[in-house]
Amino acid sequence: MDVAKLPTYEAGNRYRLVSVDFAIASSVSVVIPVRNEAANLPHVFKTIPDWISEVVLVDGRSTDDTVAVARRLWPGIRIVSQSGKGKGDALLAGFAACSSDIIVAMDGDGSTDGNEIIHFVSALMAGADFVKGSRFASGGASDDITVGRRWGNGLLKTLVNCMYGTQYSDLCYGYNAFWSRHLRALAIDCPGFEVEALMGIRAAKAKLRIHEVPVTSAVGCTDRVTFGPSRMAGGFSR
Repeated sequence: MDVAKLPTYEAGNRYRLVSVDFAIASSVSVVIPVRNEAANLPHVFKTIPDWISEVVLVDGRSTDDTVAVARRLWPGIRIVSQSGKGKGDALLAGFAACSSDIIVAMDGDGSTDGNEIIHFVSALMAGADFVKGSRFASGGASDDITVGRRWGNGLLKTLVNCMYGTQYSDLCYGYNAFWSRHLRALAIDCPGFEVEALMGIRAAKAKLRIHEVPVTSAVGCTDRVTFGPSRMAGGFSR
């Protein structure tokens, strides 16, 4: 996908209630890259609030009923068939299909909680340009982090913070949100899982106003013990 061909967006003008004391006019798209997640989607969609304007599912050539289940659970969902491979490629395809002012990227395996979207949107409405979910910020947590992944994330985070003057507490996590007008500035050009760190780096280089919100990364809802190469082969690859 050529970043230069990405669409532009205009803000909406109809307020809708998000909580008892918070209403927004801006539209919100949620992008969910998936491959063979039919068993997990009922849990995933149950957490997505009904005030979301649009859900974009990027299917990495699933061989189960992922697409049919998604259409049943969220009528009007936009399905994008991924032509390439890798999570970065899937996210860019999903972002390009969005029609909203705000874009939220979450996972389709049940590890991210849609109930937390309101915190991302609130931060953007308060003035942030790019919001990163952090498992290590105060109030955040992770049920599936390993010692090796924690160490690797810490090393990369420290390096990026030193190079770009940022204060990230978690760089390698894919629960992110941003104003769609900044999509070109993020200049996503990598196909794999490194896209999560890349987005944070590009946001810093573009001098976007960055904010972190605490999130909880869950192990997932079904057969999380098989969350490995056999599940990630094909559409996504590490």
